[in-house]
Amino acid sequence: MAKHLKTEFLGLCRYLQDPHLVARFQRTCGVQGTFPRRCEEHNGDCAKDDLRQRSRPVQVERSPALMNGAAQPTAHSECSLQETDSRGTLKPLRKNSLTGDIGQEFIIENRPLFYLFTFGTELGNEMFFIIFFPFLYWNVDACVSRRLIIVWELILYLGQCAKDLVRWTRPASPPVVKVEVFYNTEYSMPSTHAMTGTALPLSLLLLTYGRWQYPFVFGLCLVVCWSLLVCISRIYMGMHSVLEVIAGFLYSLLILTVFHPALHAIDHFYQTYSYAPLVIVALHVGLGLLAFSLDTWSTSRGDTAQALSTAMGAALASHLNHQLGLMPDPPMSHLPFSIPPLSGALLCRSLLRLLLGVAVLLATRALMKALTIPLVCRIFGIPCNDVRKARQLMEVELPYRYIVYGTVGFSCIFLVPLLFVWLNLS
Repeated sequence: MAKHLKTEFLGLCRYLQDPHLVARFQRTCGVQGTFPRRCEEHNGDCAKDDLRQRSRPVQVERSPALMNGAAQPTAHSECSLQETDSRGTLKPLRKNSLTGDIGQEFIIENRPLFYLFTFGTELGNEMFFIIFFPFLYWNVDACVSRRLIIVWELILYLGQCAKDLVRWTRPASPPVVKVEVFYNTEYSMPSTHAMTGTALPLSLLLLTYGRWQYPFVFGLCLVVCWSLLVCISRIYMGMHSVLEVIAGFLYSLLILTVFHPALHAIDHFYQTYSYAPLVIVALHVGLGLLAFSLDTWSTSRGDTAQALSTAMGAALASHLNHQLGLMPDPPMSHLPFSIPPLSGALLCRSLLRLLLGVAVLLATRALMKALTIPLVCRIFGIPCNDVRKARQLMEVELPYRYIVYGTVGFSCIFLVPLLFVWLNLS
């Protein structure tokens, strides 16, 4: 009986890991590849033999007509491109500046789904976090924002470390169409997008329900919609198999089960203990060094250091705020908070804080990037004429991430709120 269940379970895992399952879902959603026909037909056997073997996109010569979006098969080509219908558009992918991977062209037949899942995948990318956490901190609830940053840091760190330990590569292409290519060089098991897309909305519900007055059903619907959108978008983008997304979802639930009860204690320690800054810096730098030692270079190492350094800067800033008596948490007697009625003045003030604050954070990030890389290269005697090659070295990437994003996190929690006070926007 146990042996039969094990066999069935392994068979189910192989099915959920099959790249052809991802490819079928993509075709159902209107995503078509421009793979050479013969190469696409014969790749299936290879994928079955080794589901995790990395397959680079096939490079084919394209005519000007193809580049303009009209897929015209070449008459004498041995591996001609698949034809597109009138709804199809060939779209090149954005380039990853660190890897030089420009991806492949693909055809989108259902634009609403393409935009929907593009939005869904952006819910797990840097630009969303640089807007979401500050908005929550400046306009809604500073306490909830601080604790969500801790959750985000834990989820990304443990997820990226798991990737470097399991070392599964992305789904084979072909048959999978790589709609997104930015993270293609990273390992894929588990999906950290699925992890953050599950952990953040669920933690937001757990941290705010009872603290704020709103219907529980509303919060639950937000969790379900947010999580489903992010998880499904990763399959649509061709970045993960169904198994990897499910694993990410379950892994995030496990992490929340362990760490959510400790969030209050961690946040309280960061704010109140006199030696907290020393512990914060030592812990976050130590975790970064450990993550960088798990495997060879990939963009995931930078993402790990980025999450750790941002959380480190935010934790140091929250400690300083508490010591100076700035932005104190409201007393428990004021709970639960009621959602204020929306008015034009409230919306304009919140939007102004968001736009001004995010502009400051982006300017800070750009300035620190411009200063840090040449400085670090000079300190370690590394040529900085090739930034891509230099950033693949731990001596450059680790201090670069910690200095730049530590400053961004510190600015978000301490400096920007001071600016709001000065401008009478607090």
